[in-house]
Amino acid sequence: MTYREFYRDRRVMITGGLGFIGSTLAHQLTALGARVLLVDSLIPEYGGNLFNVHGIEDRVRINIADVRQQSTMNYLVRGQDVIFNLAGQVSHIDSMQDPYTDLEINCRSQLSILEACRRHNPGVKVVFAGTRQVYGRPDSLPVTEQHLVRPTDVNGINKAAGEYYHLVYNNVFGVRACSLRLTNVYGPRQLIKHNRQGFIAWFIRLAIENAEIQIYGDGSQRRDFVYVDDAADAFLRAGADDVCNGQVLNVGGIEPISHRALVELLTSIAGSGRFRLVDWPPEKKAIDIGDFFADSSLIERTLQWRPVTTLRDGLQRTVEYYRRHFQHYVPTTASQIAAL
Repeated sequence: MTYREFYRDRRVMITGGLGFIGSTLAHQLTALGARVLLVDSLIPEYGGNLFNVHGIEDRVRINIADVRQQSTMNYLVRGQDVIFNLAGQVSHIDSMQDPYTDLEINCRSQLSILEACRRHNPGVKVVFAGTRQVYGRPDSLPVTEQHLVRPTDVNGINKAAGEYYHLVYNNVFGVRACSLRLTNVYGPRQLIKHNRQGFIAWFIRLAIENAEIQIYGDGSQRRDFVYVDDAADAFLRAGADDVCNGQVLNVGGIEPISHRALVELLTSIAGSGRFRLVDWPPEKKAIDIGDFFADSSLIERTLQWRPVTTLRDGLQRTVEYYRRHFQHYVPTTASQIAAL
């Protein structure tokens, strides 16, 4: 049985299921015949969007709930075969301005989910959405899983703690779990209504609007990028295979690219937008990690995963998606704009 066949008739729960990666997983899982439950708080700032499940609404169940609620989690985890745990606060800037909320969502909520599994569904498999942010500023490149965990911001610290909770529950309580440390994921269904959840989505919006993209510094900083369908495939592989239990696995891009070259490629594909180099804002420079790109050889050896979507193809698909559905992702009324 292949990892994709594994999901037929399986009960799968996705926390953060109306968000960017969660909804992409939902589309793939419904196509594979899984019975999908999406759990999302729909907090306006965090990216949950009902339009993200457009076309599969009648093939998924949706529960609007906050993962911090222990009693709710106790109920929802029952009977699930796999949990893809993507609920989280992902803004690095927000975490520095409001560290307690970040702590609640990225630490306490993870314990709520794992405790619910331990007490009410200990046989479930949990795949956690980790982040390359836990590494901090790299000592060497590409970054392997052996690199020290040394975050530069509150979000990175709390995401590292959430990840380690999963490993402890795997190692001590036998709740099968692993963590995928995602690099910069991009693609359709990503939040683009503000710029606090990663720069690439914001750059894409500005290019579509034929606006100016501001690149910090000299534009030479390098990153790797993973198209969302490829990232979802890594989750599917991890959820179906116990060989990765108790492990952390990097999910990186095909090759790194400088910010300037990225924007030049994006504006060329979009046929719109322009850029300008600007000085670093002090609050962002303070938590910047410099060049970063991941070594994904461990997940390739363990789960036979590798990224397959080129940056050019991924950006092309993403630009086309937002041009078709822009009104569902960017506020158009005064009341919507005031709510941001």
